Amino acid sequence: MKELLTVIAAGLVEDPSAITVTEDAPDEEGVIVYHLHVANDDMGRVIGKQGRIAKAIRTVMRAAATRNNCKVAVEID
Repeated sequence: MKELLTVIAAGLVEDPSAITVTEDAPDEEGVIVYHLHVANDDMGRVIGKQGRIAKAIRTVMRAAATRNNCKVAVEID
């Protein structure tokens, strides 16, 4: 899942070397939170107009997690 998020973000940003993804341990509901960090100049590219790209990234990640029988959340920092 971490690799999927990295690949998606790398396709959007100008500086793929600045991408870092951290993951938290599952909480009491079993949700794993992934934190996506990109360069400040690339934040707008990852979030998109009115947050549409960020929403799409979260949707793809949730769909992939469902196939693996787990729950995920994505936070863009």
